[in-house]
Amino acid sequence: MFKLLQGHIQPAGHRSGKTRLVTKDGRCNIEFGNIEYSNHFAYLVDFWTTFVEIRWRFVLLLFVASFTGSWFIFSLLWYWIAKSNGDLTGQNRTDGHVQCVDNVNGLTTAFLYSLETQTTIGYGGRALTGHCAGTVALIIIQSLIGVFINCFMCGVILAKISLPKKRAKTVTFSNKAVICLKKGSLCLLIRVANLRKTLLIGSQIYGKLLRTTTTPDGETIILDQVDIDFMVDAGKDNLFFVCPLTLYHVIDRSSPFYELSADSLSQQDFELVVFLDGTAESTSSACQVRTSYIPQEIEWGYNFLPIISRTKTGKYRVDFSNFSKSVQVTTPHCIHCFETDYDQKNQNSHSLENHNNQEKVGIDNLGFQVIDIHESVDITKM
Repeated sequence: MFKLLQGHIQPAGHRSGKTRLVTKDGRCNIEFGNIEYSNHFAYLVDFWTTFVEIRWRFVLLLFVASFTGSWFIFSLLWYWIAKSNGDLTGQNRTDGHVQCVDNVNGLTTAFLYSLETQTTIGYGGRALTGHCAGTVALIIIQSLIGVFINCFMCGVILAKISLPKKRAKTVTFSNKAVICLKKGSLCLLIRVANLRKTLLIGSQIYGKLLRTTTTPDGETIILDQVDIDFMVDAGKDNLFFVCPLTLYHVIDRSSPFYELSADSLSQQDFELVVFLDGTAESTSSACQVRTSYIPQEIEWGYNFLPIISRTKTGKYRVDFSNFSKSVQVTTPHCIHCFETDYDQKNQNSHSLENHNNQEKVGIDNLGFQVIDIHESVDITKM
């Protein structure tokens, strides 16, 4: 079991039974406590972001409450105008009495007139008479407020529908990661696939290793973040993300996984978070996809099954049934074993080369020059 020292991975402890920081579907499992009461007003100042990020049930509640509330509030104002002018049923009306609003003689009819005015229905049964100047100002104010509410609610709903989080739902990672040999190096492999035919432009993939570390001064850092570089065969930036890609991280001396082995992997306490950033081709909106892996989701000595094939019609087919499936392959027990075997092979290769050089007969004369001797012509005279 490894000792925690300057960036080495900490063995499993009390945190292993807790949930991960980033769930498999990319949600962050964190909460904020003891926030000052004054800071809550910041959410009201940034009200647009607050309305866009709240859940759909609250958006629908706000939609219904904003329209119904405005109709009712203005109905009270129309009712007050009708009552002040003596238009209500039961009030003593004089001969030649002119109503402010025709057929508004109670709270119910006042509410109906407010609804018809703000929604521009206009059945024709209730209408202004032009006798009261206050009614003209009130109908202008209600119309403007109604337009503002319509625009605001339509903008909120449209913004929520077009959130890039929905595009991220069509990008998926493999359920597990594997460690095996790739191109002569020990690597950690992860698969990612785009379920849509439209591309993610300018895609970039990177990772963060979250762990608890202790500095030489004795300070314990919770959720210390270490950069993890992932690559594909075509590079790590501006990926051609048209088919599933296999990402790999080379485990070398600069890798935080350098001290791991097949036996100690399951005993570790860390979380590997993988990010994919890109721009949706159809909406030009930036999105980020996240997932995480814990040591129990990393298989040592396995490799992913192939999933891309070519059909008889010439099309490329992706078999997602094998997307997260792996097969056991020959893999070194640890990176030190791999480096020892590699050095031994190099040493044997050099020894064989030296042995072949010693078997040569004679000494090479570097100053010796080879020339061509042409057939001479006999010029001797008798």
